[in-house]
Amino acid sequence: MAEPRNAFYAQSGGVTAVINASAAGVIEAAREHREHIDTVYAGANGILGALHEELIDTSAMSDADVAALKHTPAGVFGSCRYKLKGFDKNLAEYERLIEVFKAFDIGYFFYNGGGDSADTCLKISQLGERMGYPIRAVHVPKTMDNDLPLTDTCPGFGSVAKYTAVSIAEASLDIASMARSSTKVFILEVMGRHAGWTAAAGGLAARHEGDGPQILLFPEVAFDPERFLARVRETVEKVGWCTIVASEGITNPDGTLFAEAGGTDAFGHKQLGGVAARLADLVRSELGYKHHYAVADYLMRSARHIASGTDLAQSYAVGRAAVEKAVTGSSGIMVSIERESDSPYRWSIGEAPLEDVANNERMMPREFISEDGFHITEACRRYMLPLIQGEAYPDYADGLPQYFRFRPTLAEPRTGRRFEAA
Repeated sequence: MAEPRNAFYAQSGGVTAVINASAAGVIEAAREHREHIDTVYAGANGILGALHEELIDTSAMSDADVAALKHTPAGVFGSCRYKLKGFDKNLAEYERLIEVFKAFDIGYFFYNGGGDSADTCLKISQLGERMGYPIRAVHVPKTMDNDLPLTDTCPGFGSVAKYTAVSIAEASLDIASMARSSTKVFILEVMGRHAGWTAAAGGLAARHEGDGPQILLFPEVAFDPERFLARVRETVEKVGWCTIVASEGITNPDGTLFAEAGGTDAFGHKQLGGVAARLADLVRSELGYKHHYAVADYLMRSARHIASGTDLAQSYAVGRAAVEKAVTGSSGIMVSIERESDSPYRWSIGEAPLEDVANNERMMPREFISEDGFHITEACRRYMLPLIQGEAYPDYADGLPQYFRFRPTLAEPRTGRRFEAA
């Protein structure tokens, strides 16, 4: 048997409440396969950790430390928004990666992220063929947007869906109690650049006639101000109040973004912001209702205190599965979740080729959106409800969650030079 080699694990893109559970899965599984993997090095701040030779030796973490990752939100090793260019556009990046990988004897690469991160993982998997450095690269899926193709759901989504549904349910009770003499309209803006999965999750709170939210706004349905205002007025006249969940990525009929902040992020995506404020201005100027709005933003994606038990289990499972697949020879794949039944909910682990995952987005299917475009269907409810099941509370002390405070120590550099990523 060949001598064991080392592994590189890193987190990429926006973090989630349960991404660290995937890290725990990778590290724990690797420790069970010492015959294949000696040390797991974690990249400080994603792929930048490899380019800058900032690697964290996770063997310094106790088993208890690794287990604590399962109950801690955000990315303990640091994440990044950095996309590798093509081999023909920035060869120096790949030469640098190989230099660092050779110095640390990296034979396995596990990248934990969304669609753009899948593209990075795909490129790493091609290092053997393109540049003569064989490495097994497996993508560990993560995105609260739930927009990765070829998987039933994306780790990170179930928890943000639970947060969204609970938050709008509670806000609806608040508005209903004050509507006679005060606020009549409340708008919650949620993340979701192109796909409306997160906004749709808010619809789970509306379990009975008249429940809020009465209006959901999806990127998949062009925003029509007149239809929107008419529905708000109709709802207030009928129920006495109205709550709304709006995706940050809703678009105008011509396809332009309803609220574009200007500029782009490091992945080249247009910066969004201000949907709730713009909708509130419409409600005020056209209908005259007293209103409030909130932007969930980072609060929703790291809300570990209300994480879904299903989501936690799946996030941990895909981390473990990535190692199991890599040590048996797989590369250039994403670990996937396959649904076997809705009720009772059963799922298993599968895989998908990275060529079919990278840079692709899965939108909300039309059958999940009501005919009028303002709510979800029963089919969507059947799909989503299993994903928010179960409570996975962290330990508390003094009334606050006890999250793992990681203070990493970087491994000593071995290449003898610095590299500045473009």
